[in-house]
Amino acid sequence: LLKDKVLFLTGGSSGIGYECAIAYAKEGAFIAIASNHEPGLEKILDEIGNHVHITIPCDVSIEAEVKSAIDKTLAHYGKLDAIHNNAGIVTPTVMLHETTTEEWNNLMNINLKSIYLTTKYGLEALKKSKGSILNTSSLVGDIGQEMHAAYSATKGGITALTKSMALDYAKYHIRVNAVCPAWVWTPAVQDWASQQPDRNSADEYINTIHPLGYCPEGDVIADACVFLLSEKARFITGCALPVSGGAELGYRR
Repeated sequence: LLKDKVLFLTGGSSGIGYECAIAYAKEGAFIAIASNHEPGLEKILDEIGNHVHITIPCDVSIEAEVKSAIDKTLAHYGKLDAIHNNAGIVTPTVMLHETTTEEWNNLMNINLKSIYLTTKYGLEALKKSKGSILNTSSLVGDIGQEMHAAYSATKGGITALTKSMALDYAKYHIRVNAVCPAWVWTPAVQDWASQQPDRNSADEYINTIHPLGYCPEGDVIADACVFLLSEKARFITGCALPVSGGAELGYRR
């Protein structure tokens, strides 16, 4: 579905981004993976093969590094068909008034500002390719989450930003969408579950919060992302697609 497309993926060294990189490679894309976690970059490159893909060490909250990463991608491939803004952090797990100024700024800079930066420096290339932008949001951006106010605010911002970007860039035939997972068995979620007093009850909670009855691996999110970046979704823009097993649906007994 993505044969010969050049994709710029942030946060592709772990979690959902890692699964997306694998899925994009299987679908025939050329991927430039930007991340500040270099061991993870080495691991994903070993997984998908380094003959057509590149990795770029990059802190997505720093403007000069994002510009350089986009420039390197264009220099290497000569074009850019899509940007997937996936990089993000989730800490701290506290109420808003307990969030430090540094923690607030880190969340805003990594989760939100990074989308501004990749768009700023990638837009001209996307105009030429009539490409697309995909943002990793979260279900909590719509429904909120206890003890996660600042994180939820960034994800709500991403969802709103996606819709406004879709309106702004439609004139250039650039589609902008978001994917909104609920819980996913990422390394971060595994770590959280292992730290709970009762691991079995933690696992049960994470599974049963989804009406379909289980918490998925990141591949289910990656499959949705492949679709949204492909020509199969050519008339879809401004969509914040829940990939949540129905976690947002109504009262339950």
